[in-house]
Amino acid sequence: MTPATSAVARALERIERLDPALHAFIEVWPDEALAREREAVARRLPLGGLPFAVKGPSGIRSYAARRLIAAGGVPVGATSVPGPGTAWQTWGQGAHGRTVNPWRADRTPGGSSAGSAVAVAAGMVEAATGSDGAGSVRIPAAWCGVFGLKTTNGLLPSPDRTGLASAGVFARSAAAAEPYLRRVLGGGGTPEAASDRLPLPLPLPVVYSEDLGFAAVDPEVAAVVRAAVDRLVAAGTVRLVDRDAGLLDPAGAWAAVRGGAPDDPAAVRVRRTNDERLETLFSGGALLLTPATPNRPHGHEGPGARYSTALTWAFNLSGHPAASLPAGFTGDGCPVGLQMVAPRGADPVLLAAARAVEDALPPARTPPPVGRD
Repeated sequence: MTPATSAVARALERIERLDPALHAFIEVWPDEALAREREAVARRLPLGGLPFAVKGPSGIRSYAARRLIAAGGVPVGATSVPGPGTAWQTWGQGAHGRTVNPWRADRTPGGSSAGSAVAVAAGMVEAATGSDGAGSVRIPAAWCGVFGLKTTNGLLPSPDRTGLASAGVFARSAAAAEPYLRRVLGGGGTPEAASDRLPLPLPLPVVYSEDLGFAAVDPEVAAVVRAAVDRLVAAGTVRLVDRDAGLLDPAGAWAAVRGGAPDDPAAVRVRRTNDERLETLFSGGALLLTPATPNRPHGHEGPGARYSTALTWAFNLSGHPAASLPAGFTGDGCPVGLQMVAPRGADPVLLAAARAVEDALPPARTPPPVGRD
């Protein structure tokens, strides 16, 4: 292997070429990355020098990054997060300016793991770390047309004292995420070995909910996700289970927990009720499918009155693992995500289910090099 042909060298070349327009990175570490790659290959570490990016200035110190480095992954840079004074719902701030959606430069990639999603979508890295306290992995994954998974809350160490945030990963697909995610979760064996994957009998029992009983969903977003679900049913990948997926709106409870008032009576009532309903929904091994967001990517000025987190933050409160997979596009060229949710601690089941689902859906598309206005 020579530096000119190595995976890390190719990643660095793409970052140098594409990031001035996309603004996904705040720092890039070429010399250190190439040195790490040589060491990983020489030591025959499991990930063999595969390049990845870390979320934000502190991402290199995260538990996930440390696990990946120990397994031979190579961090090539830190990705953008919202800058000082920037509303968290809008955009990231890269070294060259505000982070743009690779599909439409006039739209946000979502946040707060903005740069990680963009870096993966544009092919600058194979995978990227993220963290998700209200949808910060799943929303940008949905809006950038990539796979993003939030792990079960509390499964991995997190600096968030509220317990809402959990580590996550981005990749082009669930299959591409598997080597990284298995290392982060501590799975043994060789990730590429079929025997190391959890076999799931098809069709998978799933409950589909467009709105979780309370969200106002853009009709075109709902139609794209419903078409994906219908395709999965027709392919024999899933079978629909008729169960009530209605939850109480978690917005107030989430705000109370984030604000340091987890014992607020209204918040406790919402969390207890939703936990009971989700326990019933997931009985018998069922999974939950919803749109990942109620809206399509909004402009850089902000989200307006529709919360992008409406369909995601319930599972930060409940702690369930959840992922977003590419489901299709709206007529104006914006990616739409399909959210999959599994029982607490069933992260390997969720990953296996996501692989089965993406096998029955059209492959993820690659955005144009610079996006379009």
